[in-house]
Amino acid sequence: MYNLVIYLYLCGVAVVSLFNKKVKKMWCGERQAVKILKERVDPNARYIWFHAASLGEFEQGRPLMEQIRRQHPEYRILLTFFSPSGYEVRKNYEGADIVCYLPLDTIRNARRFLRAVRPEMAFFIKYEFWYNYLHILKHRGVPVYSVSSIFRPDQVFFKWYGAQYGRVLKCFTHFFVQNQISKSLLHGIGLDNVTVSGDTRFDRVLQIKEASKCLPLVEAFLHHHPSPNTQPPTPNTQPPSPITQAPKVFIAGSSWPPDEDIFIRYFNVHKDWKLIIAPHVIDEEHLSQIVAKLDGRVVRYTQATEESAAAADCLIIDCFGLLSSIYRYGTVSYVGGGFGVGIHNVLEAGVWDIPVVFGPNNRQFHEAQGLLTAQGGFEITDYPGFVSLMNRFSSDAPFLQQAGNSAGQFVKSRAGATQLILRSVNL
Repeated sequence: MYNLVIYLYLCGVAVVSLFNKKVKKMWCGERQAVKILKERVDPNARYIWFHAASLGEFEQGRPLMEQIRRQHPEYRILLTFFSPSGYEVRKNYEGADIVCYLPLDTIRNARRFLRAVRPEMAFFIKYEFWYNYLHILKHRGVPVYSVSSIFRPDQVFFKWYGAQYGRVLKCFTHFFVQNQISKSLLHGIGLDNVTVSGDTRFDRVLQIKEASKCLPLVEAFLHHHPSPNTQPPTPNTQPPSPITQAPKVFIAGSSWPPDEDIFIRYFNVHKDWKLIIAPHVIDEEHLSQIVAKLDGRVVRYTQATEESAAAADCLIIDCFGLLSSIYRYGTVSYVGGGFGVGIHNVLEAGVWDIPVVFGPNNRQFHEAQGLLTAQGGFEITDYPGFVSLMNRFSSDAPFLQQAGNSAGQFVKSRAGATQLILRSVNL
């Protein structure tokens, strides 16, 4: 049944690729993967294979890849992606020797792929359970590890009708799961090769924080410089400070229109805050929508000078790669997606010791639930709730500071998964 579904899916992808550029990239990339391996694999080298579905899973696997590269240079790293949103961003990632797509999980594809690379060990990140690849790896005696995985009772493995597909879990040498619930669920179906290691994303965001950079344009935006028309001080007066007290800063990361409809409405009224918006989708249509909603002076990052940034009320980040560093400037952060399919990375914000606000679709996000419990994260469901929360942040300094401290401590206290995993793996 599984293989029938995969072949039907394969046919569907082939058809959709004729009309969808993203699917076409995936379709072409998967068909070229084995060719890439045949050209680039060194038959005398020893390979460790990491597979990530997309960019988020890549970030979870990245600390492990980089530690192995530093501590075990005798191995080479193969990194595969399923989604173009991961591959297209990280196809030139220097931490891996080979980066390519993973061909769809047919028996033929799995055999050809594994014959081409012959990995000595494999790491599948979070939700990756490819039936044919995993069974062939097990048959060949290759150790396979599931990293930062998380299981829920509603998954097919734990339903009466999912027993056959659930056998794929027996192909793993060991599971490194995020929480005790996942361990208990696996124990319930007879799997005890499980360690609660936590989530490697906590290690990753701490790495990102250490590598963050100062951004002069953002710093110009956040500080009020005196007007060039200001009269010089008289002998009996103190010269004006070149920088006034830093303003309160609200940073909205990975925002979508439903998020923007809420927080922009608030900041159109409350001009004592500076607003930075880093939307999830950066295209002219979405950027124009954001600008149309704003009441005040707006500047886009790629079009700004230090002078125009200093004069603006809102800075729109219209490029990628800056958000994790921008959070360092925040008083309060907002992570988008919670009024849609689900919130984005809350840890990148929380690591900077600032409270993290997000929408209601967060129940399946373990890190968001942890922030809520730690009282460093705050869920809002509508505009009145957002107003109430922001008014408290504005008026209650001890509450604001405690919320930020709680967010930062939550992230720091859960670091260490990478080292725990590497100590347990036979390298």
